[in-house]
Amino acid sequence: METRAEEILKGFQVNWICLKDADGGTVFWQGSDDLSLPDVEHQAKVPKNILQCRAVSREFNFSSKESMEKFRLEQKVLFKGRCLEEWYFEFGFVMADSTNTWQSVMEAAPESQMMPASVLNGNIVIETKFFDDDLLITTSRVRLFYV
Repeated sequence: METRAEEILKGFQVNWICLKDADGGTVFWQGSDDLSLPDVEHQAKVPKNILQCRAVSREFNFSSKESMEKFRLEQKVLFKGRCLEEWYFEFGFVMADSTNTWQSVMEAAPESQMMPASVLNGNIVIETKFFDDDLLITTSRVRLFYV
């Protein structure tokens, strides 16, 4: 018998993600891989000038066959396996058989704390945990390459 997490994951899909300059709206990266698939390290090639943005907007489109009471994400930025930043995002209720777009804005660290793209390139992994309240549904890992 499937667990509730397996049931949700079976009907859950990330349709696309878009990263934009939160101020000017310039699209830096768009991907349509299903980043909810566990046990796969995905890759994203992102223009290095994204690191000069004051804030980055992430639009995330997903579909779910199952309803969720309190859909949320926990996201870590890992540099060579060490956590540099951690963010928490709450979406809330998700209707069964729905497709949703969720936009979040992430502010950049102060310039004095930023590392150059050449140091970050290939060494940054974004680990995203998808939850329904406290129930872990899946964990996604995306390695960033700055081009």
